[in-house]
Amino acid sequence: MRKVGIWIDQEKAHLVFLENEQESLQTIESEVDTFHVKGGSRSKTRWGPQEVVHDSKYLERRKHQLKRYFEAVENAVKDTDEIGIFGPAEVYLKLEAHFKNNRELADKIKMVQNVDSMTLNQVKALVRDSLG
Repeated sequence: MRKVGIWIDQEKAHLVFLENEQESLQTIESEVDTFHVKGGSRSKTRWGPQEVVHDSKYLERRKHQLKRYFEAVENAVKDTDEIGIFGPAEVYLKLEAHFKNNRELADKIKMVQNVDSMTLNQVKALVRDSLG
């Protein structure tokens, strides 16, 4: 039985595969841009127009980048029997929602847990304890 634990955040995903007491690690880097939109700037004249910031353009680009990132993770884990998803913030929940769109993967999810930032050894230990 092949199991995988996925520790994911916005920058990278660590995939720990467990099979027949063997452990392997794969890391997938994301290409999600982090952007910080600053407020509009004032014109030189008093009561002049402000620069318009188009947040929707940035948010749409980020949505597509996240989708490609999740598809890369999905392709790496599609041959497994059990999946555990871990991570800080809310990216792990978005990955779970992405997997639930695929009925085959949705049935393989055995654990979803919020955890803080971890070292690689802590990630491996968490996966072994949770899925092993």
